[in-house]
Amino acid sequence: VEGPYVDRLASKYGTTTAQAQAMIDRMTAQAAAEGLAFDFDAAQPGNTFDAHRLLQLAADRGVQREVKTRFLAGYLSEGAAIGTADALRALATDGGLDAAAVDAVLAGDRYADAVRADERQARAYGISGVPFFVFDRRIGVSGAQPPELLHQALAQTWQTTADTPETQPTSSSSSRAGHDAAACADGSCAVHS
Repeated sequence: VEGPYVDRLASKYGTTTAQAQAMIDRMTAQAAAEGLAFDFDAAQPGNTFDAHRLLQLAADRGVQREVKTRFLAGYLSEGAAIGTADALRALATDGGLDAAAVDAVLAGDRYADAVRADERQARAYGISGVPFFVFDRRIGVSGAQPPELLHQALAQTWQTTADTPETQPTSSSSSRAGHDAAACADGSCAVHS
């Protein structure tokens, strides 16, 4: 969907533009409370596959957090065309990656398999949007949630891990993240791989 971000958001989630604008307003207010200036009017749509490949490179180089932060600021605050090689190159090097390494990744298919594996894992967890947090491959929290809820999910994960010697994720088909209203009633869900 082309056009303003509010229209793209409404189309993606099947809402009215008024509901989408309310979501944008909530996200913008939450960001402002943390000292971030989101500008969704400037946000440009684009395929983020190459951005995710560069995040894999950044992980290998020990600067993933810095590069991800730079990508998010570029997209959410500066209107960077995150789906283009030029924008990715500038943002990735600002985040601490070497330009030659960035160019090498963008010119080939390095890390494509790792990104596809991440996509498969997300589908297995039932993730259909961002943000989505997964704790110890057991508990999933969907959406921008208050810190208290994230803390509750961490505590629940810790308790589950302490009570269960096995470290495999919950595998009940009825508790798939994002698909069982009862399992997700408090904003968190059991996930499985």
